[in-house]
Amino acid sequence: MKRLTAARPDWEKKYVEGKTNRARRKGIGYLFGVGDHLLDRFTHPSELKSVEEVIHCSEALVDYETLGRHAAVIGCGPKPDSLHRLAQRDYTPIGIEPIEGAIEEANRDLDGVAVVKKGTAEKCGLDDESQSLVLLENVLEHVDSVRKSLEEMYRILKPGGVLYILTTNRHRLSLTGVNWEYSIRYFNLFPKSVRESYIHSQLHHRPQIARYSPRPAVHWFSYSDLCAHGRDVGFARFYSSVDVKNHIAPPVKSKAKVTARLLRNSWFRAAYINMAPGEIFMWKRPSE
Repeated sequence: MKRLTAARPDWEKKYVEGKTNRARRKGIGYLFGVGDHLLDRFTHPSELKSVEEVIHCSEALVDYETLGRHAAVIGCGPKPDSLHRLAQRDYTPIGIEPIEGAIEEANRDLDGVAVVKKGTAEKCGLDDESQSLVLLENVLEHVDSVRKSLEEMYRILKPGGVLYILTTNRHRLSLTGVNWEYSIRYFNLFPKSVRESYIHSQLHHRPQIARYSPRPAVHWFSYSDLCAHGRDVGFARFYSSVDVKNHIAPPVKSKAKVTARLLRNSWFRAAYINMAPGEIFMWKRPSE
């Protein structure tokens, strides 16, 4: 009898193929996808669009001259663009990925620029206080344990280092219901019991609803949730991307200036980041 918990390498293979395949959908499906993307971007504050922007923002938080430029990308996937970008910016990068097929593809793509090793967010295998910057992009929603993952990120960060997280937002409302994790529209707004039933179905019967992911998104956060999880493991301060960007380059246009001024109001800031992507910088306090 086949065990319910048995691995499905055929599904895992399809997942890796989907991540590495550059072919785009065509016809009606493609048009709907473009429409979803445009509406979603138009109705929500946008996240940092590149690793360069993340690095630039981190420079307002981290003293790299003292700590050095060591960066880890956890859950880098089979197309490790972040590692390429970090290497180009004179960082010493390393990637961590749990899926064997993705590790092989990533190391082939990097061709010696950096190395991707097997590990998880809960147990990445890196040395204590060895990294000044850690990127956890589109990973925290997929982990088995949020607490253990953040404890591990805290462990490997140098005092004064920063963790950048991009993850799900359970309050984020899209006009079309797109959530970028499941093909089920408005999934993040469903009651927990319904979400769990869909997750069970994805893992055992309908893997296509989460693109054959062996680790589908099971956690959905608000900004305040992320702050609470971070404080629980020891992180000292928390910043949204808009906080850091306004500090680095004060807005010039009148409309942007008004928004920046309003963001100083706690109630407006709470409403604004509530609908933004689940994006946060967590800063580890330097040793005293």
